[in-house]
Amino acid sequence: MDIAYWIVAGLLAVFYVYAGTLKVIRSRDQLRPMMAWVDRVPLPALRGLGAIEILGATGLILPPLTGIAPSLATAAAIGFVLLQTGAIAVHLTGEDRRIALNAGLTVTAAVAIWLATRL
Repeated sequence: MDIAYWIVAGLLAVFYVYAGTLKVIRSRDQLRPMMAWVDRVPLPALRGLGAIEILGATGLILPPLTGIAPSLATAAAIGFVLLQTGAIAVHLTGEDRRIALNAGLTVTAAVAIWLATRL
């Protein structure tokens, strides 16, 4: 179970650090080709979302790695499920109906929750 958690959490962490960093440092014009929804969200909210993604990725890795408050990994994974549920809603209410990535991330985060409870 430990190896499975580290694989799943590592993949999620890499994705969210990448996506979060893009949201924090890039302009709307640079993000628009990848994320059609960026014009519907205020810029501070977009930057905050990126910061939350980076912090969540940290929460998946550091607590189990250090042994300090390992239950935070479960909380981070739950947060990612909630985040992607909201992302699916944003995609479906707008013109962008592509939710396959979001659904995959939701399932992966749910698996991380299950694995984190077995650490």
